[in-house]
Amino acid sequence: MTTATTDERNLEGLQRDHGPALLSFLLGLTYGDRQRAEDLAQETLVRAWLHPEAFEGPYESMRPWLFTVARRLAIDARRSRLARPAEIGDGVLAVTPDPADATASAEAALDVRAAVRELSPEHREVLVRIYFHGLTVNEAAVDLGIPAGTVKSRSHYALRQLGRSLPGYRPHRAGVARPRAAAPQ
Repeated sequence: MTTATTDERNLEGLQRDHGPALLSFLLGLTYGDRQRAEDLAQETLVRAWLHPEAFEGPYESMRPWLFTVARRLAIDARRSRLARPAEIGDGVLAVTPDPADATASAEAALDVRAAVRELSPEHREVLVRIYFHGLTVNEAAVDLGIPAGTVKSRSHYALRQLGRSLPGYRPHRAGVARPRAAAPQ
């Protein structure tokens, strides 16, 4: 007769018989992260301890049950990690300008204005309408009296020129200029 929890001898036998194979399986699922694999193996054995009915199942070995539980725990753990925002290290914070520093903001604004003045009038008027006035591509096209494709092309080439003119800046995929992260020293 089994009590509410599995007795220690069954759990010790389970660990002895299946523990190494379980850990090896979990190392594969965690891309070699031994600490995470050990945590998941321990959690799998805790689940076996909490579910003594698994020992009374119709199967010859507990291994398939353990591997199924371990796989599900690994999937849940990965989903949980992916649902949280990525953590950043202190290195990123060290090179990120302080938003409260008015001098750095003013200096960056002057650099951007100087670089925008270097653009051709056609490129400049497209960027002003899209980024400073907040117009869509189609609205800017109507306002300028040119096709939307021309607006897209001019904004693309204008942003590329700004990326070359402004050290530390590069166009972002959506077309917004963003500062580059400094290389680690």
